[in-house]
Amino acid sequence: VVRHRLRQAGFRRISTPVFEFTDVFQRSIGDDTDIVQKEMYTFKDRKGRSLTLKPESTAGVVRAYIQNGMTQLPQPVELYYIEPHFRYDRPQKGRYRQFWQFGFEVIGESNPALDAQVIHLAHKIHEDLGIGHLLDLQVNTIGTAESREKYQLALKDFYIGKERSLCKDCQGRLHTNTMRLLDCKEEDCQILAELAPKMVNFIDEESKKFHEDVKDFLTEMGIKFTENPRLVRGLDYYSKTVFEFW
Repeated sequence: VVRHRLRQAGFRRISTPVFEFTDVFQRSIGDDTDIVQKEMYTFKDRKGRSLTLKPESTAGVVRAYIQNGMTQLPQPVELYYIEPHFRYDRPQKGRYRQFWQFGFEVIGESNPALDAQVIHLAHKIHEDLGIGHLLDLQVNTIGTAESREKYQLALKDFYIGKERSLCKDCQGRLHTNTMRLLDCKEEDCQILAELAPKMVNFIDEESKKFHEDVKDFLTEMGIKFTENPRLVRGLDYYSKTVFEFW
C-alpha cells in the first residue's frame, strides 16, 4: 500500500545504512532529546569511531541528499523508505527494540502545498489500509527556530518554581528540552501544560500565514483536522507544520 501510493505520487525509494556515524544523529536530532540521551544503540568500532544503529531515518536521508549531490537534481527531491530502526530502551508500550517504519521526505523547497501533500498522502495510506475512519488528524505550527527560542524562555519562566509538581523526566526537560513538557502524559504535568503560555502568541507572522495556507489546502481536499496548540516536537530539526494522526 505504501509503495503503491508513494510511487504514484512520484516519490523514489531510498535505503540508508543500518548504522551511521553518531554525529549524524547528535547534530540533527539534538543532544537533549530522549532519542539521543536514552534510546540510541551506540558503539565504537575497531578504530574507536562512534557508530549508531539508526533510531529514525530523516537524519540519514538528509545526509545522503547532501553527500550524493542531490542538491543538483530538480527540487524538491521526494524520497520514501521502509526500513528497520532501533531504540535502546523501549520508549513506548508495543514498540520493539528493532521495529520497521515507513516514512517520506520532501527536501529542497519550503511550501505549504508540499506540507499539505505529505499529510494528504498519509491520509490516503490510512484510507487504503481501511483505518482512515478510526483516525483524527491533529495539526499545529511550531514556527521558526527563532520564535521557538522566545517561546522556550517564556515556558522556562512559567515552570521555574513549579518543579515539585513535575514528574522526574519533566524536571530534566525543563533545562534541556522545554517544549517536551507540553506533551507529557503524567496528569500533574498535563494540568500545568494547560496553564502554560501558548505557542501561538510567539509565532512569527510568516509562519502563521504558512499555517493558514496548509489548513486551507487540507480543507480544499476535504481532509478534516483538529487544531491542537499543544502538539509539539522534541527534535531540533522540526519547524512550522507538525501533525499526528490519533
